[in-house]
Amino acid sequence: MGQLQATGHTRTGTISLVTWQTARVGRQYDALAPDGSEIRLLVQLDGGSMVHCTLRPGCVTRAVRHRTVQEVWLCLAGRGQLWRHSAGSEEVTELEPGVAVTIPLGAEFQFRTVGDAALEVAITTMPPWPGDDEAVPVQGTWQPTS
Repeated sequence: MGQLQATGHTRTGTISLVTWQTARVGRQYDALAPDGSEIRLLVQLDGGSMVHCTLRPGCVTRAVRHRTVQEVWLCLAGRGQLWRHSAGSEEVTELEPGVAVTIPLGAEFQFRTVGDAALEVAITTMPPWPGDDEAVPVQGTWQPTS
């Protein structure tokens, strides 16, 4: 799991355990997401998890929808476009540093880079990502590169 440090503290008498995590984005990715993007694992609590996502220049992900999780994204670097479709509505959102978006439960989505730099996004998933069968392939708006 990336470069994760977990620290705990216990008090005597009444037992209380406080555990926190500190992580730094690693150079190598930990996994490829079902959509094809690079995932660097960061931190996780019972209610959610956070990862760093990278999509290389010229890349387009496979379109998916999630079965049980929803996400919030914050674009950190690069530029890209995010296609979202749900309940008969769809839109393409321009991603650039400082733009935050949501991926509601069941929404179909796909994203791609624009320009010569990698797209980097911090993603919080609620509840934590359960595994690769979470993502269901769907028909997207662009031709995937992987």
